[in-house]
Amino acid sequence: MEVRTLTGGALDAVLDDLARLRIKIFADYPYLYDGDFAYERRYLEPYRGREGAIVVGAFEGARLVGAATGMPLLAHSEDFAAAFEGSGIDLGEVFYCAESVLLPEFRGRGVGHVFFERREAHARRLGYAAAAFCAVQRGPHPLKPEGYRPLDGFWRGRGYAPLEGVIAQFGWRDIGATGESLKPLQFWMRAL
Repeated sequence: MEVRTLTGGALDAVLDDLARLRIKIFADYPYLYDGDFAYERRYLEPYRGREGAIVVGAFEGARLVGAATGMPLLAHSEDFAAAFEGSGIDLGEVFYCAESVLLPEFRGRGVGHVFFERREAHARRLGYAAAAFCAVQRGPHPLKPEGYRPLDGFWRGRGYAPLEGVIAQFGWRDIGATGESLKPLQFWMRAL
């Protein structure tokens, strides 16, 4: 497996594969996302040509098996920026580490650490003081797998901590649902 850092025009070559990968990985708990390709392409479109955007891709040969994305928080989503209101955090100083997705058969090899390391290094080069991401908060759910372990320990080990009260609301359709519903996404942050 090879991990490549893509910026600028190099992002274009992986966006369709990244859309398909997001649909596959986020169908699992805790996201339970019933995605569609057209929506995914619209969601990923801001990465195309966006100054500061990055995709760190994990490849097996030419096949994209995992990816992590990031861009300046102010450029990402008004829904996410609104979560920081009243926090005293200068959003212009925060780099947003968006999704990290990796096919299950490639997990446990340290790729998650590489995804964070590459995005954090990119953010430092661009002059950002902090990196943040958010993760869905699910209560009890019938589709939660037996033995599920959240990634909190991994994130804390990388120096991230949850930001009290900084919770975004973002909507998507769950597997088996007829329409979208809002989900809380807890923000985590660390100084760079």
